[in-house]
Amino acid sequence: MVCDYFFPQPGGVESHMYQLSTKLIDRGHKVIIITHAYDERTGIRYLTNGLKVYHVPFLVLYRASTFPTVFSFFPMFRNIVIREEIEIVHGHASLSSLCHEAILHARTMGLRTVFTDHSLFGFADAGSILTNKLLKFTLSDVDHVVCVSHTCKENTVLRASLDPLMVSVIPNAVVAENFRPINHPSYPLETLDKPMTQRALGPHDTITIVVISRLFYNKGTDLLVAAIPRILAAHPHVKFIIAGSGPKAIDLEQMLERNVLQDRVAMLGPIRHEEVRDVMVRGHIYLHPSLTEAFGTVLVEAASCGLYVVCTQVGGIPEVLPAHMTVFAKPEEDDLVAATGRAITKLRKNQVRTEDFHDQVKKMYSWTDVAARTERVYDGISGVLSDAEFYGYDAADAASWSATRGRAGVQSFALIDRLKRYYGCGIWAGKLFCLCAVIDYILFLLLELWAPRDQIDIARNWPKKIIQEQPAKERMSRRDG
Repeated sequence: MVCDYFFPQPGGVESHMYQLSTKLIDRGHKVIIITHAYDERTGIRYLTNGLKVYHVPFLVLYRASTFPTVFSFFPMFRNIVIREEIEIVHGHASLSSLCHEAILHARTMGLRTVFTDHSLFGFADAGSILTNKLLKFTLSDVDHVVCVSHTCKENTVLRASLDPLMVSVIPNAVVAENFRPINHPSYPLETLDKPMTQRALGPHDTITIVVISRLFYNKGTDLLVAAIPRILAAHPHVKFIIAGSGPKAIDLEQMLERNVLQDRVAMLGPIRHEEVRDVMVRGHIYLHPSLTEAFGTVLVEAASCGLYVVCTQVGGIPEVLPAHMTVFAKPEEDDLVAATGRAITKLRKNQVRTEDFHDQVKKMYSWTDVAARTERVYDGISGVLSDAEFYGYDAADAASWSATRGRAGVQSFALIDRLKRYYGCGIWAGKLFCLCAVIDYILFLLLELWAPRDQIDIARNWPKKIIQEQPAKERMSRRDG
């Protein structure tokens, strides 16, 4: 797994990589993660379940993304891949420089590659145009692509000019046991106050609205700044809890000072992922004003904690939760205020059974299922599954499919075949991409001569626990003792 975004930074991509990796390890695979250094967290770290993380010391440019160098990452990446005997490189996130560089180098080394897209991008602004061109370069020579929602799949197929058969939809999930409501049977001795959504709320009972998000423009922080004063003015017995950090935090603080709302809005600042549940259970409603979202894992976490979700109807958000758990709003100030008001009214009239949300979410989302579906992608690109079985085409289409795509979705690792795919990425960009591929291949040959594979030590695998079943009499004696 390769991505710029990983723990200790909180976020959906970070959680996705960690949970998916641990579940793949449980299924018998060896998984390592490559990311950049975070503050003092450098070198090699071991996480739960023997998950090894390589924190490479690269310069961070913007929003935890490293400075793109294209080639300088190759020697270190090659050394790691050979040391760990890696067979598949799985990159995450369109804006991750390490991800794109790793996929390029992996294809040069003859490794299978997978890319997971977690975001939605437009087609008109300068940033999106550059990102889409880079994505087209990377995905023109990738084995398979995974998207976290059907909306995300449509967006990625259009941005990178992909065959839809080359893209699978595997959503995010949640560890439901870590996001249980206070009043859940598994918490019989909980000391905190129980949320009042489990009974009919009176007109003077306080309703708490929770917001946990990175405070950036695309997360709808400007909408939040405009909507909070109007929501609090219309509903005197409502309070807000806001957790998160970002450049828009100053706008929220200025809004609170202008409207003198410090006693009704608590700003917690950045919180760790393991603290999210403790913040969520203090509320009744979760407000998510995002302007663009491919999936929104935090919505699943909020519903699992027994919160009624108010969210904007953008991107892949409508696919995440069933209608009875959510109130949708347009990404506009007036509609967001109105939708929040409807949610408050429903809770006061006891029209929503939020106490049932946790068990329903637990049945809908599972990281074990996500890992099994991802494993099937690995089997498909590795040749364990036949093309017809993996891609789902009819026998009549086999000849045309093999002629255009070849085994496992790409033609071959041969440099000439890769150059043909890169050349079709644009009049000028195609030539530039071919030049990058040629330089990368020359660098690979030089590294093979300068640092031969047989001189690179192979890393020892993390020892697995072997749990032996105890005899029934021994178990009974220990229990009785």
